[in-house]
Amino acid sequence: MTDKNTFLTTARASIGQLLHDQSPFALDTAADGSKRFRNAPTTLVEAIQAGRRHGDVPFLLWQDQRYTVSSFFAAADQLTAALQQALGLQPGQRVAIAMRNRPEWMIAFVACVQAGLVPVPLNSWGLHDELLYCIEDADVALLICDLPRWQQVIDDLPERTRVLLVDGIGDEPVAAQWVSMMALPSAPPALHQPAPEDDALILYTSGTTSRAKGVVSTNQALGQALFALDYQGAMAAMSSPERIKPIMASGLQPTALLCFPLFHVSGLHAQFLSMLRNGRRMVIMYKWDVEEALRLIETERCTQFSGAPVMMQELLAHPRFDSEATASLFSLGLGGGAASSALLERLLSVKPQAMVGTGYGMTEGNGIGAAHAGDQFVLFPTTAGWPLPIVDMCIGESPEQPLPAGSEGPIWLRSPAMMRGYWNRPEETAATLNNGWLFSGDVGCLDDNGMIRITDRIKDIIIRGGENISALEVEQVAAAHPAVIEAAAFACPDSRFGEVVGLAVYCAELLTPEQLRGFMAEHLAGYKVPERIWFTEQALARNATGKLQKPVIKQTLGI
Repeated sequence: MTDKNTFLTTARASIGQLLHDQSPFALDTAADGSKRFRNAPTTLVEAIQAGRRHGDVPFLLWQDQRYTVSSFFAAADQLTAALQQALGLQPGQRVAIAMRNRPEWMIAFVACVQAGLVPVPLNSWGLHDELLYCIEDADVALLICDLPRWQQVIDDLPERTRVLLVDGIGDEPVAAQWVSMMALPSAPPALHQPAPEDDALILYTSGTTSRAKGVVSTNQALGQALFALDYQGAMAAMSSPERIKPIMASGLQPTALLCFPLFHVSGLHAQFLSMLRNGRRMVIMYKWDVEEALRLIETERCTQFSGAPVMMQELLAHPRFDSEATASLFSLGLGGGAASSALLERLLSVKPQAMVGTGYGMTEGNGIGAAHAGDQFVLFPTTAGWPLPIVDMCIGESPEQPLPAGSEGPIWLRSPAMMRGYWNRPEETAATLNNGWLFSGDVGCLDDNGMIRITDRIKDIIIRGGENISALEVEQVAAAHPAVIEAAAFACPDSRFGEVVGLAVYCAELLTPEQLRGFMAEHLAGYKVPERIWFTEQALARNATGKLQKPVIKQTLGI
């Protein structure tokens, strides 16, 4: 292991080589100083087609289904033709995808992109209200879903929204069955050729509002984002060569255990789309289970595992992690929330030579912000690394008034991977985007080495195991109970999930935590239901404008 100064010198030299004007990662700089990768794909269709060159390389494993890259694209092409010819969908229409991680999710996504449709991945943990809201908000023309998600919305689905069901017993009253669409004789599909500025994706994200907002990204933004991930992989390899050698020497095909949900940028961009483009293999878990994860890592010789801190914690704590079961595991990634120092120490002690990495990003920026891996991660574990080359990062109350290095303040981001805006929310878009700069809602500082350290959060959200939860949404559901006068939701530290939902409640009549949780579970996904509830006999503290004073409320209750 090199010391910090030696690493910084070597790493900066690597950056210079990677960004050289004749390099694939060369940059173009605009008049306003913003940068973009010169050779990045200009559309998502183009970015995805890069995967075809890998031919019969193994690509997907899920239960008894196995796909090579070629067979995956054959399935995606068949569905593309069915969407165009059998269902008559037109470019620009929105198609929601609602199911747990499985090959059909990925096939549906690629088919939609190739047909010029705009995929709208939905949170598979969402219940009736959340799923239906997103379907109606995005004016979805087609819902591609599995049976559990279809059963959530069947009774209230808008008439204009057709359904393509990927499983079931075959007699459900829907527009189309997956098996039928995949067996239809059809002409070869016509791959859509969108303009770079055309909309390509809508991802719903929870924030300070009671309802999730649709983050709209253009083709060009996604091309830049995926190319930035390629750059980060190259940077990690060049700056940590001793950690790459064991991976290369193993002779194993790079294989990731896919645990992040595909409706997240971590699962969709950093794993699925990135690995498809680069001919790497994925082993899909239907849902997280540490025993099953270890079995798959061992039997399928997985070389890479990336997960939320709670997943990593359970994996590292398992007695079989320190065994031959994980002998093939060379790369470990953390995402979706900050890791504790104890977790980092455990991770580095068990796999001292592993390529370990993490980063900082937002759905609004397609996950592209800062990142580091390997020696940089080990030497500077409390940071999220350097901003990626196409990302400008500013600390201050506004981008026009940046604070000096080492100062703590609000974080602003600017990059060509940034969203176009929130779907049908011009006011919220204007409040978040300022002349190309995105207000992150986080607080941090850029240290003397230019690395970002996240120190606090401005936005009223709770991050439980990598999932963003709107405090306002939790409060509104609690307040809908007849016995509740008002409620305040906030983050509570938790050793397993990082944060869980806490709730302070002022009631008009006696109510137990179990009764309130039962009521809320009928309207919220399980991970949003408060795990800790405090009742108070007095009104909750508010300021002069009526805003809940959560620090005062927590202090009063001794939280």
